[in-house]
Amino acid sequence: MKALRIVVPILMALCLAVPAAAQNNRGNTRVSGKVVDEQKQPIPDVVVRVQMVGSNDQWPPAKTDKKGEWRVMGLPPEGRFMAEFSKDGLETSQAQFEVRDERSAPINVTMTKPAPKVDPSAAINAELQRAVSLAQAGKFAEARKICEDTVAANPVVTQCHGFIARMFLAENQPAKAVEPAKAAVEKDPASVDNKLLLADALESSGDKAEARKILEGIDLSQVKDTAPFVNAAINMINDGKGAEAVDWLTKLMAKFPTQNDLYYYRGRAYIAASKIDEAKADLEKFLSLAPTAKEAAEAKKILDQIKK
Repeated sequence: MKALRIVVPILMALCLAVPAAAQNNRGNTRVSGKVVDEQKQPIPDVVVRVQMVGSNDQWPPAKTDKKGEWRVMGLPPEGRFMAEFSKDGLETSQAQFEVRDERSAPINVTMTKPAPKVDPSAAINAELQRAVSLAQAGKFAEARKICEDTVAANPVVTQCHGFIARMFLAENQPAKAVEPAKAAVEKDPASVDNKLLLADALESSGDKAEARKILEGIDLSQVKDTAPFVNAAINMINDGKGAEAVDWLTKLMAKFPTQNDLYYYRGRAYIAASKIDEAKADLEKFLSLAPTAKEAAEAKKILDQIKK
């Protein structure tokens, strides 16, 4: 509180000093001019303040009349000055001028309305929508580039990381998808979709063990897309780990009992585990539930081989 008591009188003294300084530097020079808008129409009621450059010397403010004209009296015969023009709803303008031999050229100013504020989120959303449209058209590299540029300029746009990873996967470049997928998980660690995306990128790029760790840590009740889990099972089958694939797919079937293709994949897993009777039962069940599925022809072929 003591500091305020010291500063306030000093500020008052400074305020009082301004008109006094200007008063000491008064002369007979008059400066005048006109203020118009972009259509060259006069603007009335613009406040004009004049101050000597490099000094606190100021003169009483003037206002433009109906013709947009103004004038300030009592300037010294020599010097450089700054005129400031202000009015609500318009951009403040400034103009420097020089007085020589008690003369100054007219100071004419054009004032404009403030530029409309651009909502950056609207521009970002428009770019993201453009990226989605390109992706839907199969132009994955172009779509990815838009999101790469967007996130570089706006790091807060975290959804771009996942989109970039998906585009790399669509371009069959899974190794390049890993880092943006990791960034997506880092930015939103609670997102199951991001975890599944990272697992898919890791699985597709050959890091099956790390992908499986991620999948094993996901609550299946929160999963909507089983593709990463099925891909992991397929890799187990291809690696000769039929029993592991069977256990994996059985857990999936408990959570997704209406997903018919799981019977097909578990049938394949049973074959890899040398459990032919179980494989036959699953494949026949699959054909009874989904006789026109894309895997149906292969299921029939496997059954024919089993029967032989």
